[in-house]
Amino acid sequence: MLEKIRFIAILGIVSLALASIVAFIWGGVKTAYVINEIITSYGKDPHISISLIEVIDSILISVTLFIFSGSLYQLFISKLDLPPWMLADNLFDLKAKLGSMIILVMAVKFLEHLVEWKDPSGTLFFGIAVAIVSGTLIAFSYFNVKD
Repeated sequence: MLEKIRFIAILGIVSLALASIVAFIWGGVKTAYVINEIITSYGKDPHISISLIEVIDSILISVTLFIFSGSLYQLFISKLDLPPWMLADNLFDLKAKLGSMIILVMAVKFLEHLVEWKDPSGTLFFGIAVAIVSGTLIAFSYFNVKD
């Protein structure tokens, strides 16, 4: 009976896959807007770099959702023919991948904040917070390795 119940994971897998598709489309729309912004301003708009960083952030989130969808499928349903670096072999690997992607997204958000640079002390505290969370996620991943 437990072997059949594992297929309930398909609900989460499909949800993550759909969210990934929508997020990729969202990233594509953002990219089109940025390209339009670059063309219409002849590349002189000071906010172009921020817009490009936001596109990167959108794509990172999309990729994370895709990786989770594929990894959950492989963990609960069946093997997939995807590159090994893309899939998790167990829940510890999946948590480590999530931590890595969170760190990347936080780094992109910090870079967005840094480019805007309106409040130096706020930027400093934001950077410290990103460093603390990143360090915690790295430590969590390092100390929770299971052989």
